[in-house]
Parts: sequence; structure tokens; C-alpha cells
Amino acid sequence: MLHVKSGLESDFEATFKKASKFISSMDGYLSHELHKCIEVQGKYLLLVKWQTLESHTVGFRNSAEYQEWKKLLHHFYEPFPTVEHFEEIEI
Repeated sequence: MLHVKSGLESDFEATFKKASKFISSMDGYLSHELHKCIEVQGKYLLLVKWQTLESHTVGFRNSAEYQEWKKLLHHFYEPFPTVEHFEEIEI
């Protein structure tokens, strides 16, 4: 869950489009989606699918691409998001 500072939503969305090229270029990246909350202004849901946990926690987080991602996006968040990892349950 991402909480974007009030009044910066449009800038965040435009910048996120630019930042997407960094995450999508990584080894182990499968896809990502950004959803804007209808009820709460400034609240977004980011879902990123990776081949393995390490593709994110080691590959992306230790890369130059992550440094660019951080530079572009991290100043928009208040509070800073907690990143959690989930695995899909077949239904």
C-alpha cells in the first residue's frame, strides 16, 4: 500500500510511469500493476510479481535501477510504505 502526499497524486502517477521502466527491466520481473483507491485520496495499491523472492529482495534492491526508482518515487510517500511479500494460492 502506498500513501502519496496530498496534492502530489498527479505528479506521482506521471513519475511512476517513468519509473516503471526500471523495475520492468530487471531479471526475474514478471509484471506490475498500480491501482488508485476510489474511497481514499492519495492511497494506491502496487502489486509486483517476481519469479522468486530473491529477484526482488536481492536482484532489484541491490541494483542501480533500484537507486533510480528510489530517487524518482520515494519522496512522494507519507508514511513510507511497508513492503510485504505474498505467494499466490491456487483457487
